[in-house]
Amino acid sequence: MSDIAPSATLLPVVFALVAAFLFALGAQFQSIGLAHMDSRSGAAITISTSAMLYVLAAPIFLDIDNLLHPAVLIFVLVGLFRPALSANLALAGMRHLGPTLSSTLTSTAPFFGAALGIFWLGEALSWPIAVGTLAIVGAIMLLSTNRGGVASSWPLWALALPIGAAAIRSGGHVLTKVGMESVPDIYLAGLVGFVVSAMVTLCIHKARRNAPPIPWSSPAARWFMAASCCFSLAVVALNSALHIGQVIQVIPVVSASPIFTLALSVLVFRRERITGRVVAAVFIVVPAVALIALAG
Repeated sequence: MSDIAPSATLLPVVFALVAAFLFALGAQFQSIGLAHMDSRSGAAITISTSAMLYVLAAPIFLDIDNLLHPAVLIFVLVGLFRPALSANLALAGMRHLGPTLSSTLTSTAPFFGAALGIFWLGEALSWPIAVGTLAIVGAIMLLSTNRGGVASSWPLWALALPIGAAAIRSGGHVLTKVGMESVPDIYLAGLVGFVVSAMVTLCIHKARRNAPPIPWSSPAARWFMAASCCFSLAVVALNSALHIGQVIQVIPVVSASPIFTLALSVLVFRRERITGRVVAAVFIVVPAVALIALAG
């Protein structure tokens, strides 16, 4: 699991689509858990469980030599702010701006990914990838404007919260790719990131004034643990995509996760109904992903 040879052009997109689906499925499980538990406790359970899953897999996948490589510090850096900080920023943005505006601004992640990929990693942005990225962002915005109302009054600085979450996620993807160029170990990147992020999350939880104990044994906790299984596998798929593909190719496809979330809500969890916006978004995203895949 430490080396994946470059393969067909479509392989990074396939891995990215798998990651997007797993992120969407995990989000559905989290949504069920949130009906019975606060979001911060749920996030602590999800991230900590993912860290434990990676630790349990260590006897099979961990390469001690790679663990001692100096470039592992890059994975540590990623774990310090993603997903712990990015998740908290997104949550704060939703609290101040409402779900519509917050989710719309968070969907700008592919733009940050493209900018970092081009100016930091020297990746070449082709017209098909640019058009596909814009199409995916537009489709996500189309979906987000169909949910609830936008808050009528909010402080200007609050706009930085969801945008910051998007920038941090993209920065984390880029740093992970940079780290894997020196330590091409997909499992190790996830292990270090989740363990460090779990430590950060639990410390933040303990530092909260009058913080309630995390209800590990509650029925709702099982949904967050199920979500962590999805997210753990999603990170493996995402890291695989980043390892063999370009950031500007992978991030837009992974960012299409809301399309899978909505499809699961309609077809499996029966929480939403099919609307014209949903159909339009699907017809935008599918050819956009195909365009990115063929241009990679």
